[in-house]
Amino acid sequence: MLIREYLEQREKTWLSEYAALSSQSIGRREPEEKCTVRTEFQRDRDRIIHCKSFRRLKHKTQVFLSPEGDHYRTRLTHTLEVAQIARTIARSLRLNEDLTEAVSLAHDLGHTPFGHAGERALDSLFKGGFHHYEQSLRVVDILEKNGQGLNLTYETRNGILHHTCGEEAKTAEGRIVRIADRIAYMNHDIDDAVRGGVIKNSDIPKDITKLIGNDTSSRINSMVMSVIENSECGIIKMSPYIQNAFDRLHSFMFDSVYSNDYAKHEEKKVPELIGLLYTYYLKHPELLPRELGFVIENEGIERAVCDHISGMTDHYATEKFKELFVPDPWRIN
Repeated sequence: MLIREYLEQREKTWLSEYAALSSQSIGRREPEEKCTVRTEFQRDRDRIIHCKSFRRLKHKTQVFLSPEGDHYRTRLTHTLEVAQIARTIARSLRLNEDLTEAVSLAHDLGHTPFGHAGERALDSLFKGGFHHYEQSLRVVDILEKNGQGLNLTYETRNGILHHTCGEEAKTAEGRIVRIADRIAYMNHDIDDAVRGGVIKNSDIPKDITKLIGNDTSSRINSMVMSVIENSECGIIKMSPYIQNAFDRLHSFMFDSVYSNDYAKHEEKKVPELIGLLYTYYLKHPELLPRELGFVIENEGIERAVCDHISGMTDHYATEKFKELFVPDPWRIN
């Protein structure tokens, strides 16, 4: 028996009836010979970890633009925290941990530089509209590997597309990532906001902290345990009272952090920066990377410009802006 076949058999023996079995995957867009060692979902995970888009996440904003300090979250550390939370839930519910991890690691691959400020800017510029979850799927389907894509399974791709809003993922594993994403960003955004002096832990309403705790570890534990204890039949959910506390905590964060002028004042510069880059590349398509040539040919210059800018890191976008729009000082030799 191949190692992969042994792992597939173990899934059938151990996993819940609501789990997605790798041996029963709907499959890939382009059929491939199966690996002798890894299951289909394990291959997805490995392809994601080794792709360029995943590496770029380390220099993309999570909630604070290019923060100075070693301990603030980036889009990459957020992704790893989502994966850890999601895997804990999946393991506890006897769902497929490999699929859960693959979706977690890929869910933000299409995120723009400068976080949601960059996403809003591109959405206002690109006629087709821009949403990072759709772009994440586009990255793995089309943009990676110079137009070949990663050729992931249907289940991973579906989880990526539906991790944020609207229709839920078809698999319970995909639905876990959706709630794990929210648990992760809510708690690490509080941690970063406290570290940055935007809020204090004591500012969080006491009726909320009594329910879910007043530090990062306690809050995550309360939410994760609530999901584990209340999810059933493939439906992933918290208890009503923990969900209510989470919703009120989100409202507090929106008022105190996400719309806070002190925390977000630099974001006001993002639309103009993104807009100028967008307009410049439209006028100078020859400056786009050669690997986007197939996008220009098949979908047009605007789609290629949108793909290029959305793939930029914060640092690269800023440096490219300086290169194109800020004059270099004249030097006397």
